[in-house]
Amino acid sequence: MRAWLMYHDRDFDRAQEPPWNGTALTRDLALDTLLAAMAGRDALVFEMAQKGLLLGSGNPPDTIRYRQAVLRDCLQNAPVVTAIYALADEAIISRKKHWWWSLSSHYPDSILHGAVDLLQTLVGLLRRLREIGRAETGRVESQGFTRLFTSLDQELSDDYLASIQAHLGELKFRQGVLMSARLGDRNEGTNYVLRQPDGPGPGLLDRLLGRGPAAYTFRIDERDEAGARALAALRGRGINDVANALAQAADHVLSFFDSLRAELAFYLGGVHLHDRLVERGLPTVFPALAPAGRRQYECRALYDVSLALSLDRQIVGNDLDASGRDLLVVTGANQGGKSSFLRSVGLAQLMLQCGLFVGAAAFTGEPCPAVVTHCRREEDRTMTSGKLDEELARISEIADHVVPGALVLFNESFAATNEREGSEIAKQTVRALLNKGIRIVYVTHLYAFAHEMFATGGDAVLCLRAERLADGTRTFRMVEGKPLETSYGEDLYREVFGAGPEERDAAMASSSASTDDGADVQADRAGPRG
Repeated sequence: MRAWLMYHDRDFDRAQEPPWNGTALTRDLALDTLLAAMAGRDALVFEMAQKGLLLGSGNPPDTIRYRQAVLRDCLQNAPVVTAIYALADEAIISRKKHWWWSLSSHYPDSILHGAVDLLQTLVGLLRRLREIGRAETGRVESQGFTRLFTSLDQELSDDYLASIQAHLGELKFRQGVLMSARLGDRNEGTNYVLRQPDGPGPGLLDRLLGRGPAAYTFRIDERDEAGARALAALRGRGINDVANALAQAADHVLSFFDSLRAELAFYLGGVHLHDRLVERGLPTVFPALAPAGRRQYECRALYDVSLALSLDRQIVGNDLDASGRDLLVVTGANQGGKSSFLRSVGLAQLMLQCGLFVGAAAFTGEPCPAVVTHCRREEDRTMTSGKLDEELARISEIADHVVPGALVLFNESFAATNEREGSEIAKQTVRALLNKGIRIVYVTHLYAFAHEMFATGGDAVLCLRAERLADGTRTFRMVEGKPLETSYGEDLYREVFGAGPEERDAAMASSSASTDDGADVQADRAGPRG
């Protein structure tokens, strides 16, 4: 039996290492907020959601659609999925309850006893799982769930499960162990073979009142410890192969439940996230997949899911048609929503890749082999070189790993140096990546860089600007428009201090003119301004 809910032809490998840029993606796209909403307090859901998001890049369209269909079934039948997850969790817990004391044992009798008890519990859980599958077969549409429920129904018939229970009852050896052996060198026993009794054996009254067996017998005195150990060793030789086979069978069934639980955990995370977003009145949609290489990218009301989960108010989404564009340059007013827009693009791509819905009212995009971020970092006292050197080192690492078709997100990169130098580094970096067939979204205040991309990029470049109304209000929407030389920092100054720098200087000059002599006023006007 196989779960096969994440892939159509294999189980999900939980031992996979995160990608080389997993830490940067988590930090730059605020994935911890998203993962916390998906997991709640379930550590396994957190783990699987994290692995699903970070390892999803490179998934082919067939895998993405396969997962989308399974998640749709989960959203429509959430109580059933939760019940199956709890049942699988019960199977994993039963391993500790019934078998923990025999796992480290070297005695076949202990291994056999633990395996029999565990398998009896697991057979009961398989029967319950089969009954859930039978009840839900007509309600699921995905290939993943349909195949799982069908295989359970076909492979776990009532007769088959009854025969397993009967065999497990026999393996308790309530009537003793029947085995054969041959005499080897120096009359030592060899070729021990466990035998099945011809019948159920004598009952209790027959053993107490009946005549002895028609075979040679011997009895061990209750105080003969050495004889008891020898008899236990003899019994162990006879049941050793059976004990190992039964332990392997228990491991096989547990492996199925473990895979089922882990893969369902990913989808339960999707259900939890969907519920949280719907509670806030936010739209979600399963993205339509465009053919690879078409550069088709369209969305409506795209929003930053991590930010939406952190705020108590409604969040603004963006409409965008970037089809055929290789480079998006985003400029505009400070605190206008540029970084949030960049995260919304990155999160949507990661969620698309792993088979989740995205935070938007409509979305069409194509899979890509990797999502990479290069964002400005805060000062770090542990740094052994300057911020620009650190940024260049990260660019070098990206160049070593990035592949054609990847999506690279820049946020205020190379702002640690002056305008001219930062713009030149940005231009050379972007052109090199574009020449390799890499898509780029670049949020920047470097006007020289943004203006040259706008002037020379042609149809492959789309310039967006954070919208600012005439009165300085930020709408947090990205609109198409050429870069401007100002980021309207004076708006923030007025918000904090109540007046802009020009008004403040004028007021100070007026005050000086009324109280000081003309020479002081002239000196104030001619000198540097703070």
